[in-house]
Amino acid sequence: MDRRESAASFRDPSGSVYYEGDVLYRRINNCYKDDYALFLDSGLYDDLVSAGLLISHIEVKKEAESSYKIIRPELVPFISYPYEWCFSQLKEAALLTLKIQRLALRRGMSLKDCSLYNIQFLGSKPVFIDTLSFEKHIDNRPWIAYGQFCRHFLGPLALMGMVDIRLGQLLKSYIDGLPLDLATSLLPYSGRFNIGLLLHIYMHSKAQKYSPDASFVDNKTKNRKFGIDSFYGLIDNLESTIQGIKWKPLKTSWADYYSKKESYSSQGVEHKKKIVEGMIGEVSPRLVCSLGANTGLFSRIFSSRGIYTISSDFDPVCVEGNYLYVLEYKEKDILPLLLDVVNPSPGIGWEGEERDSFIERGPFDLVTALALIHHLAISNNLPLRKISSFLKNISRTLIIEFVPKDDEMVKAMLILRKDIFEDYTQDNFEREFAKDFFIDQTVKVSDSKRVLYLMRRRG
Repeated sequence: MDRRESAASFRDPSGSVYYEGDVLYRRINNCYKDDYALFLDSGLYDDLVSAGLLISHIEVKKEAESSYKIIRPELVPFISYPYEWCFSQLKEAALLTLKIQRLALRRGMSLKDCSLYNIQFLGSKPVFIDTLSFEKHIDNRPWIAYGQFCRHFLGPLALMGMVDIRLGQLLKSYIDGLPLDLATSLLPYSGRFNIGLLLHIYMHSKAQKYSPDASFVDNKTKNRKFGIDSFYGLIDNLESTIQGIKWKPLKTSWADYYSKKESYSSQGVEHKKKIVEGMIGEVSPRLVCSLGANTGLFSRIFSSRGIYTISSDFDPVCVEGNYLYVLEYKEKDILPLLLDVVNPSPGIGWEGEERDSFIERGPFDLVTALALIHHLAISNNLPLRKISSFLKNISRTLIIEFVPKDDEMVKAMLILRKDIFEDYTQDNFEREFAKDFFIDQTVKVSDSKRVLYLMRRRG
């Protein structure tokens, strides 16, 4: 069977990740032998797995040159990245990392790196996925991953909460976290009155200016011991600083989309739900991606049936509200993500391959595009041919809603612009999509002019 090395782990000398078919393996190199043994023997692995903080793994009997062990980790249904998370997801990931560091210290270990990419989400719950991030704690040595934690978590959270939620997208440009001097230049002057931010961002950045390759803690403590009490104090201070960063989202036109009369009547919404429910039985998907999902109303038709569902939208307020709902009700099978269909996440990092693009993480068993196509075709001038081609790349089956020009929402969209969309008709929609999909079902939504389609990808 062909072996595929993962481009996401080549930087780590402790081990690497590879696939054989659809099975994920992790190679543990001999240089990590002692730390891995301590990780298991100390009880830290059992602590973290039993608490649901770390994905579990099994050791497999496979011989590999220069390797100490091969493990098979539990699979995550869908890999997401920090620039696709809402504010509260990033905050939960930061707090999880600090909680794990505190537990590690109690077992005589420490996190040697604090990358955002060590975290994934299982519905509402962040979980740590990097088994090889732990090392033996050395007394009186400062936390080696402190600087990385500030760049990956604290800086982005501060900017998103205090300046503009969209600044989280800077993480696409800085794969190793936001430079602290950049965070300092963007934060408001009032940030200096926050003791935690003053210490961990402003003063930290200033220290790095004079010694860019050294961590702030190293500089401050090079002539004195950094004992275990100081370590716990640092964790406590970082935790309270992060807890204190808030974001109060303003309402957007999308957050109450389904309450607008021009979008749907209550009768239309209920009928649309029943149509989608009926189509599920024709598909039996395991992994669904809802594009333009708003706050997840229709996504939950799938997740309530135990179908893992990516509920994506381009509006940070909608995604935040969706995730807070997921948190409140401890939902396991729905993952809200921030995604702009017109500009989906690209491949980034070395050779553009360390973090896969959104398209490369597909195809999904089923994609839903409900109340979306008119925004793509009219608001963004995308030809129906292009829309169909994109959806074919990411879906095996498709539930899509056609919204005609005489729909009240489309009429409102065209009030302030010239109607240049002669090809935007239901007949042309069916003609273009039939080139990529078999059209299995066509159902009109009651009390509206909209039509739902169930399609299967050709080829």
